[in-house]
Amino acid sequence: MLVPVGVLRLPRGPEGSSRGFNPASPRFQALLGGQMTAQAVRANLRQRYLRGLGAARGRPTRFYLRAGVQVDAVFGAADVDAVAFQVDALRTPLGVQAAALLRYTDVLAYTFLLE
Repeated sequence: MLVPVGVLRLPRGPEGSSRGFNPASPRFQALLGGQMTAQAVRANLRQRYLRGLGAARGRPTRFYLRAGVQVDAVFGAADVDAVAFQVDALRTPLGVQAAALLRYTDVLAYTFLLE
């Protein structure tokens, strides 16, 4: 059975020919929360990333490495210089390591559940 899907149309942009929002409009300014500099945006993203690392501590985590390898571990910590993740009970295809360091350059992504 086919289900109809609504189409969202954006309003015309400031130049009239494109779709989008006028950056000078009050609505856009309210959503943006004022003018944010690039430095403020980077600081905000860094803070969110560090909060995510804090939330991951002690949780079972799956790491996706290069060449399609997936490993499971308990997240321990991440260093300040963004060089390595410290993990415990690392389960790899070759066996289990009590503790290990995973280099940032080898990790493509990692996931953990917030319960």
